[in-house]
Amino acid sequence: MPRIPAHTVDSAPEGSKEIAGNLERRMGKFLNIHAGMAHSPAVLGAYDGISQAITTRGSFDARTKEAIALAVRNQNGCDYCQAAHTLSARKAGLDDDQILAVRAGEVDFDPKLAAITEVAREAAARTGNVSDVVWQAALDAGWTDRELTEAFAHIAANLFTNYFNHYARTALDVPAAPALAL
Repeated sequence: MPRIPAHTVDSAPEGSKEIAGNLERRMGKFLNIHAGMAHSPAVLGAYDGISQAITTRGSFDARTKEAIALAVRNQNGCDYCQAAHTLSARKAGLDDDQILAVRAGEVDFDPKLAAITEVAREAAARTGNVSDVVWQAALDAGWTDRELTEAFAHIAANLFTNYFNHYARTALDVPAAPALAL
């Protein structure tokens, strides 16, 4: 059961209304994660700020962004984010088998994507620490220093939403992601 009830755009506090309306228009509906964050204009504003920075200043294509999100979210066991980013990953061009492979850390269909998702997975699992071997593998796969630096913003944004969903116990309002085979 959610700890923080979901606002509507209309019931959101004044400091959250504008961002809430923008998110509703962008997503097609006001998602429960955003509806929970809306209780605090600071939380919703922080989420929106990093999202806007990634969107306006970032260089990754949608497929890479979603693969990073799936890797981080699987590492942290966030069912809400896993479900939401499964939908987004499909829109970004990943098929269901590829989505499951990214989540499982078995990205054999794209060596460059495998390298960046391993950086993300390791950073999420080890409080930001990435081994020299994994870092060098990403460089060897063709990722630049600039891109590996940018990856941190994606990792941080995904950790923010993962942790918020755990903290708030956000109710799922999108189809659940398929389970990984054990």
